[in-house]
Amino acid sequence: MTQEQRRELLPLAARAALASVTMACFLLGLKAFAAWRTGSVAMLGSLADTALDLLASLVTLYGVKLAAQPADHDHRYGHGKAEALAALFQVALITASAVAIGWRAVSALGIKAATQDAELGIGVSVATIAATMVLLAYQRTVIRRTGSVAIVADNVHYQADVMLSIAVIVAFVLDQYAGWHGADPVFGIIIALYLAWQGFRASNQAIDMLMDREWPDEQRAAFLDVAARQPGLRGIHDFRTRHSGTLDFAQFHMEVDRGLTVGDAHDIVERVETALRDAFPKVEVLIHLDPEGHVDSDNELVEADVTPHWFGKRV
Repeated sequence: MTQEQRRELLPLAARAALASVTMACFLLGLKAFAAWRTGSVAMLGSLADTALDLLASLVTLYGVKLAAQPADHDHRYGHGKAEALAALFQVALITASAVAIGWRAVSALGIKAATQDAELGIGVSVATIAATMVLLAYQRTVIRRTGSVAIVADNVHYQADVMLSIAVIVAFVLDQYAGWHGADPVFGIIIALYLAWQGFRASNQAIDMLMDREWPDEQRAAFLDVAARQPGLRGIHDFRTRHSGTLDFAQFHMEVDRGLTVGDAHDIVERVETALRDAFPKVEVLIHLDPEGHVDSDNELVEADVTPHWFGKRV
């Protein structure tokens, strides 16, 4: 990926994070007023989640900006994993929010007092859903272009906010219109369980990045399809991939005819790199050149040829 292409992608993630901060501030004020007027545990839970949304969005903004810094002497692969750390911080906040809301809801189970101003609570929840849906649509656009794991976690957080608002509406309807005064704390518990589940799901992608998990099989196959079809290439082994921030990294050993000169072999490598860069502009590629049939180690996983489909070989 060229420096110009990086500059195009990274501000997108930063703008999405800034949009999240702005939205969280707006919703925080709106829900604080509604929680004060209605006395709803479900609304209080939604307010607590939005307060954590604001903190999480601020951390996401910092993480995205840090990840956007170019590689330096101490971080040769860049700072992309700062996004994964920001995402895990969000997961910690989501979990803390779930515990607090669950505890408050359980404590309120024995209290049968009805909530107040259902119209206000429902109206605020509807406005919250509408505003959040706009943010979610924008975030999904940014995610498709950048693959930012921090924005993915933030997106999950705001998806939970939509579900929280829907639960608040249902709780108000059952409490004030259906006469079930125990609905509010019950839905508070449901909200807490939902947040805990979302926190668990949001942690997976961040952990995968920190652990350098390989690309999905479909992505690996598409990458190899472009590489293996280049003239002069005789095989590929030790193919390794990982994801960091908005960038992907791929490295492999590429085999060529033993009789080639160094210059001719280098020309093949450059053709492969150019083809891969054109097809996958977000991937940084590192190629190690080997003469055909060369064995680097006795590790079968490393030496396994990943191109039998293209060359009619059997592994």
